[in-house]
Amino acid sequence: MMDVPPASALLTRTVHRLRPDASRTLGRLFVPGQETLIRGEPRAMAVIDRVLDLSEEEVDTTLARTLTRFSAGYRDLAGTLEQNFRQIAHRLGGEITLPSARRQLIGAYFTQEYALEAAALFNPSMVAHPDQTGCQPGEARFIMSLRAVGEGHLSSIEFRTGTVDESGIRLDLPGPFPGTGRVLPVSHDRDLFRAKLADLIAEDDNARYLWQLLPSGFTTAELTMALAELHEQRLTRGDTAALAARIRRMAASSYAVEFDEHSALSERVLWPSGPADSHGMEDARFVRFTDGDDVSYYATYTAFDGSQVAPHLLQTRDFQTFTVSPLAGPSARNKGMAIFPRRIGDRYAALSRWDRESNAIGYSADGHRWSEPITIQAPTRPWELIQLGNCGSPIETPAGWLVFTHGVGPMREYAIGAILLDLEHPERLIAALPEPLLVADESERAGYVPNVVYSCGPMVHGNNIVLPYGCSDSSVRIAIVNLSQLLERLTRP
Repeated sequence: MMDVPPASALLTRTVHRLRPDASRTLGRLFVPGQETLIRGEPRAMAVIDRVLDLSEEEVDTTLARTLTRFSAGYRDLAGTLEQNFRQIAHRLGGEITLPSARRQLIGAYFTQEYALEAAALFNPSMVAHPDQTGCQPGEARFIMSLRAVGEGHLSSIEFRTGTVDESGIRLDLPGPFPGTGRVLPVSHDRDLFRAKLADLIAEDDNARYLWQLLPSGFTTAELTMALAELHEQRLTRGDTAALAARIRRMAASSYAVEFDEHSALSERVLWPSGPADSHGMEDARFVRFTDGDDVSYYATYTAFDGSQVAPHLLQTRDFQTFTVSPLAGPSARNKGMAIFPRRIGDRYAALSRWDRESNAIGYSADGHRWSEPITIQAPTRPWELIQLGNCGSPIETPAGWLVFTHGVGPMREYAIGAILLDLEHPERLIAALPEPLLVADESERAGYVPNVVYSCGPMVHGNNIVLPYGCSDSSVRIAIVNLSQLLERLTRP
């Protein structure tokens, strides 16, 4: 019998390596000593009073120095300072009006530079760019999402762009002015809220009454009116406060983000903007989803509120406007959901790690409410005995759905493997690599979380798979996998 080369021989690392850049900063709202009282009033108000006591000359001189020192890092620093002033202007009361310079200076005292990727840049996902204009034959433009971590271990989602062809990969330089866009309200889905609430608590009479008050699609204003009506009946219905708080939290965790069309895609940062993801948006798994002639992009990400994690859904068509919503149902638990790139039959399908250690499949009629999971792969091999998970959405091939997986072994070492699922019944496992495809080499082992290689989604280009991966939660590399050779290895008797 001929010797079979190791699975790692199917993979070639490229020379590319993305490292955290501490110079990429955002001008974020900063409220000094928010909870501290000085002479009986919040410290923030004391800071405002000190700025109000400055002379006009001191205001002009201090603002001019601030703008001179920091403007190079912003497309419109004066606008950022004005925007942050407006967020705290209510403390002045409606009777006080201020000239522009003093408003901007107060805004400067309530602004901080946040280095969004100073701690780490990792866990990439790659998809074909929606705009392939100008690409040459055999060339494709791509978008790579990245998990960026800054001060306080706060995760946001960044993007890079580039092209791939037979000669290799070219990454574009990121734009110089990162920004978080504008958060916009969205309409809400009553049935999704009902399913999400059922994940948390048993439905009671108060909840049933609330659903009767709300239309199938409702606005935040309509929710406020319905909750007010429910509150009016608190004497006969008992405590309604806990229910109201849960529903308001769901509504606040559903939002849209819109970016300026003139901003570069690599300048657009998805920043935690709701209570469910207040402490981080982690490990987005993007997929290009086709439904007939309709094309959109989905991504599941892990929303972290400081104590609990939950999968949330991002949707976009153009990477300029994104909507964010919660997911519900048994398969939508814990981390690591990844949506298939098309429906299976008439249902959405997704990989799930509902039990935190196995790979499973879940189905959904609407892409938001998910069924009971069907486990397809449990930890059995030495390099994956702690837990399994996916490394992004499945790739459709003639042989089946190709899924890159991760496994955790001794010393919490992560490795990337691969499995093959049936095209029409993906809950049926056809094959699995008996050994890892990728483990950290000596240049990749040291980092924020040592000995980890992890991807949130590869992209097919011709007969190659472009596999971006995080190295020890600190940097990003790219590998190329020969698709036909990998399928041959998986389907070999």
